[in-house]
Amino acid sequence: MYFFLVNLSFIDLCYSSSAIPKLLVDLLSTHRTISVIGCLIQFKVLLLVAGSECQLLAVMAYDRYIAICRPLHYQVLMRWSVCCHLAAFVWIFSFINIIIPSLVMPIIVCYPNKINHFMCEVLSVLRLSCDDTSLQELVIFIVGFFAIVLPFMLIILSYICIISTVLKIRAAGRSKAFSTCTSHITVVATYFGTAMVTYLTPPSVESPNQDKYVSIFYVIISPMLNPLIYSLGNREVKKAVTKLF
Repeated sequence: MYFFLVNLSFIDLCYSSSAIPKLLVDLLSTHRTISVIGCLIQFKVLLLVAGSECQLLAVMAYDRYIAICRPLHYQVLMRWSVCCHLAAFVWIFSFINIIIPSLVMPIIVCYPNKINHFMCEVLSVLRLSCDDTSLQELVIFIVGFFAIVLPFMLIILSYICIISTVLKIRAAGRSKAFSTCTSHITVVATYFGTAMVTYLTPPSVESPNQDKYVSIFYVIISPMLNPLIYSLGNREVKKAVTKLF
C-alpha cells in the first residue's frame, strides 16, 4: 500500500508543479502569457499524470481487494516484482492511451489564441482550433472511457467484492477492514467525480467556464487533500502527531 502511495504522491507533485506555479505567476502579472513550448509541455504532462492517477487508483483498489478478500495469498500475489510491474503498467498504459493519440492528431491553432483557462488543458486548447474538431472530441471521449470509466468500473467491482467479504466477517473485525479502505474511497470519489464531469460531458451541455472551475478540484484541491486524507486515516501517523504535540 505504501509503495503505491509513493507513486500517488509523485503524481500529485507533478500535477501541482505543472500548473500551480504558472497560475501564481499569472495572478501577480498583468501579461498572462505562456509560450507555445511551455503550453505544449504543460498540456502533455497534465494528460499523462491525469491518466496515470486513474490507473493507479484502480491498482490500489485491486491491492485492497487482495488484502481483504485473499489475505493469506497477499504476500505472494502482491510481491515486490508484481507491484513494480503494476506501477510500470500504469505509466506505460497512460502514455500509449493518452499521449500517442494527442501526438498523431495535432491541433491547428487560430489567432487570437486566448485560452479561457488558467492552464493549457486539452479541451480549452481544442477550442482554439480553426478546423473541425469533431474527430478530436470523439477521440477524447473514447480515450476518456479507457482512462477514466474503465478504471472506475474496476474500482467499483473491487469494492463490491470487498463489501461482500467484509459482511461475512464478525462485527468486531468489520470496522478494521473498512478503515483500510475509507481513505482510498474518499480520494476516488473526489478525483473521478470531477474528471468525469470534465472529460465525459458533451460539449453542447457544458458551459464555457465549466472546465476552468471543475479542474480546480482535481489539479489543486485533490493533490492538496490526498496527503491529509491518507495521513488522518493512518494509525501510525496519528500516534506520531499525538506524540509530537
